[in-house]
Amino acid sequence: MPDASQTDWTANLPLAAQNYLEGRRLDEVECIIADLPGIARGKAVPATKFARQSHFHLPNSIYFQTITGGWGEAAGENGFTEPDMVLTPDFETASAAPWTGDWTLQVIHDAFAQDDTPIPFAPRNVLKRVVELYRKEGWEPVVAPEMEFYLVARNLNPAKEIEPMMGRSGRPAAARQAYSMSAVDEFGPVIDDIYDFAEAQGFEIDGITQEGGAGQLEINLRHGNPVKLADEIFYFKRLIREAALRHDCFATFMAKPIEGEPGSAMHIHHSVVDCKTGQNIFSGPRGAETPAFLHFIAGLQTHLPSVVALLAPYVNSYRRYVPDFSAPINLEWGRDNRTSGIRVPVSDPASRRVENRIAGMDCNPYLGIAASLACGYLGLKAGKKPAKDITGEAYDSSEAIPRGLYRALELFDDAREVHKLLHPEFARVFSIVKRAEYEEFLHVISPWEREHLLLNV
Repeated sequence: MPDASQTDWTANLPLAAQNYLEGRRLDEVECIIADLPGIARGKAVPATKFARQSHFHLPNSIYFQTITGGWGEAAGENGFTEPDMVLTPDFETASAAPWTGDWTLQVIHDAFAQDDTPIPFAPRNVLKRVVELYRKEGWEPVVAPEMEFYLVARNLNPAKEIEPMMGRSGRPAAARQAYSMSAVDEFGPVIDDIYDFAEAQGFEIDGITQEGGAGQLEINLRHGNPVKLADEIFYFKRLIREAALRHDCFATFMAKPIEGEPGSAMHIHHSVVDCKTGQNIFSGPRGAETPAFLHFIAGLQTHLPSVVALLAPYVNSYRRYVPDFSAPINLEWGRDNRTSGIRVPVSDPASRRVENRIAGMDCNPYLGIAASLACGYLGLKAGKKPAKDITGEAYDSSEAIPRGLYRALELFDDAREVHKLLHPEFARVFSIVKRAEYEEFLHVISPWEREHLLLNV
């Protein structure tokens, strides 16, 4: 890693960042980290100052905040003293911020305590910890995420229902148009900016499709290193929002933003490579499924219920888990079966993979990927077989995941095996913050309650 104090530190940046700056003077650097919800926190500093600094500081209380800006009482035995963390740049993440008015780079930082130990509840550190567990076994985990989101009309009043955005035809985006190219064309100007921003940031989009909801799109990313892909999703959420704002609409990653429309998922495809041979351990020498492939699936079936709080972290997340809206609430596994919670897509043996269809797009990408990989890791280590694969429609199968945040947190609190992988201190802080958030939600009286309870009970 280059020293930020060197005279020309930009010469060591990723190629896309260097191309973005070619012939231009860098004005500003955004030094950022992801908090528990996945919001970018940090500081914007002049480029000349950034060139002279090797790190910067922020209080660890950033990780105790709820999504509303409240606080969980998670500071520990020393109380709420807000000690500074040491945040060091990962220059491999340096990326353009092409929507800004000047020439700006973003750089993701890693969080350390003042004794140089990683902050255990920093989401990026959680994912790095899980990846390292795989590597100690001689395995390299590979993921490929899918991102679903909605483009919606501007909504400045929280009491007003969210509506689809207006397409270029002058008509609101229509539902039930999955895979329609005409529907994609409706959002053409927004998609053009998404492509342009992604290119400037050096991200490769594998494809954009129209999903089943009104104004719902899906972006597929190329498979690769879990930390790198989580970084990209973290960046993508921001760039997509910025592209939408340029065209008088909002991009939302809520799990269920519009009543009566499908929810938005973050499907995660997994495979595991042998570090010595470079071969996918899910496929044998002649291309057949291996015991490791089945063990990984068994790990997902066994442990996914205990990490749903990470995959579906808000009360709204569970509105996605309803029948007949393309969101499996079962833990069946099946080959080329989108009704099962765990799907094995069509592929050649070298690309054999397992898809987790439970995660919502509202999850923190570092934590969602870490949780899913942790379940698979426990399966690989336990060496057990999964239940028999399902060959028909799985929507009628028994519910196998919690249907509300409070129950999901109860299961997470009891998941000691998972805590050891993610880090017990992370598990403690996450649970406290999410319970504080749930209490905040209980203080709000919804329109449904006013409509149906005010005069009827």
